[in-house]
Amino acid sequence: MTSIGNVYGEALYSLACEEGLSQTFLQELTALEESFTQAPEFLRLLDAPNLTKEARCRILDDSFRGKLHGYVLNFLKLLAEKSYARHFGDCCKAFRSRYNEDNGILPVTAVTAITLTESQKTALMEKLAAVTGKTIQLHNRVDEAVLGGIRLDYSGTRLDDTLAHRLSDIRTKLKDTVL
Repeated sequence: MTSIGNVYGEALYSLACEEGLSQTFLQELTALEESFTQAPEFLRLLDAPNLTKEARCRILDDSFRGKLHGYVLNFLKLLAEKSYARHFGDCCKAFRSRYNEDNGILPVTAVTAITLTESQKTALMEKLAAVTGKTIQLHNRVDEAVLGGIRLDYSGTRLDDTLAHRLSDIRTKLKDTVL
């Protein structure tokens, strides 16, 4: 995360909290982030050096006036005026991180060889919630290279109980064994 994204995301989150709009802002930022992921040229356009600040703001007004909360639209304009539109994703990460922290939400990525069933997801979320005391926001990512088992990534922590990891441990132990 860039320092610009962190500063601006934190500032927007503070404003959202003051106004009691943090959930609304999060929903709008998430929708924008998904849209910009599908059309990254829009953010590049907003950072184009040959466009004036007024032209950038006009593009944003034409695209989003009446569709976004005024504060979120003004936030986009501010980023565009400063030629910081490319940092929008980092701003969203900073905002989401603060939102999750304040609301006791823990995003967890479960990496498995096959997609988890709904009952497996529910059981895993309940177990993690009991251990962490937080509401779990689970994302399942499939990676056939893990072969089996599960790897959990959250808050800079990795719990790896995959078959690939176990085999790697055995391989290391066998290499280190003196005969």
